[in-house]
Amino acid sequence: MDTIKKKMLHRFREVFGDDQGVKVFFAPGRVNLIGEHTDYNGGHVFPCALTIGTYGAARKRSDRKLCFYSMNFEEKGMISSSIDEFHPGEKVGWTAYPKGVMWAFAQRGMEMSCGMDLLLFGNIPNGSGLSSSASVEVLTGDILREFYGFEVSNKDLALIGQYSENTYNLVNCGIMDQFAIAMGKKDHAIFLDTADLSYEYAPVQLKGMKLVISCSNKKRGLGDSKYNERRSECETALARLQKVVNIGSLGELTEEEFEKYKDAIGDEVLIRRARHAVTENRRTLQAVSALKAGELEKFGHLMNASHRSLKEDYEVTGKELDTLVEEAWKIPGVIGSRMTGAGFGGCSVSIVKEEAVPSFIENVGGAYRRRIGYNADFYVVEIGDGPVIL
Repeated sequence: MDTIKKKMLHRFREVFGDDQGVKVFFAPGRVNLIGEHTDYNGGHVFPCALTIGTYGAARKRSDRKLCFYSMNFEEKGMISSSIDEFHPGEKVGWTAYPKGVMWAFAQRGMEMSCGMDLLLFGNIPNGSGLSSSASVEVLTGDILREFYGFEVSNKDLALIGQYSENTYNLVNCGIMDQFAIAMGKKDHAIFLDTADLSYEYAPVQLKGMKLVISCSNKKRGLGDSKYNERRSECETALARLQKVVNIGSLGELTEEEFEKYKDAIGDEVLIRRARHAVTENRRTLQAVSALKAGELEKFGHLMNASHRSLKEDYEVTGKELDTLVEEAWKIPGVIGSRMTGAGFGGCSVSIVKEEAVPSFIENVGGAYRRRIGYNADFYVVEIGDGPVIL
């Protein structure tokens, strides 16, 4: 982190002229170990923060101007606006995410008294599904809290980030991404009930194992994917079930209850969508119990079952992710592997025995290149903390 901090301060001086009054912040990316597409269905999720994420070098200005610069999109140069110019729904590229958070703070009565210079650098692969957007949102919230003295908790940062993405960027995301990033804890995953935001930390003891993220390099954007369509399908299935059983969300059903009442849904596609929401929630409960009991092999089997459900019932995987996961399953030393994130591209997450990591990268990478026609990228990652000032 120190090396990146120095690099950012150097670039800040080049872009903005000097680095007087600059502070450097970091917010992680996240990966969800299990519990996919459950966060908007009143179910449980099990994400963790990563040691890769988004860095921001920022300082207050004396005027009302906002000056943005990204080291990941240097060709776009300096992008300027003002704290008097927020337009929910605007399509302005990456700056819509920090601007959305600034707007969301103001909606809660926390208005910036002056503008800001902000330089960003992310080492999360863009469009990978490791929540680069939520990372930028939590980072921006942390910067606003520090510079303007706003009294908000890390949980508030998550809620404000989600609100900004829903209402400023018009992406109907659940709370998981922002919560995992804002509330991250080293070597722990967060067992979160999305229905009421109750949570507990569960230690992830990967002795002799590594967490490997395989990035498909197929770009996807949540807003233009079928994410909103899946969400709508689940809402329709829920409304039909509510005519025969008293539930507030799909996450409240056991598998047995679902089998008993599923015919009320009346549509085979909607039944499969709802079945995934129900069974994935149950898998997540079992996975956390397995982890607490030190049963990593069982945890791995549940990861594999999660991917099959996402492929067959929820239909959000696609050729790229299926290739990464199915090739991973062939490698001796792979405990479990599944797609992670919204799907339709993005990444898979695998638990791999340490000695098998080189052959995993070589063999999965080779098979992917042959079948898909371009390279996947691999990241051996660690579970890290939430946002920090460096």
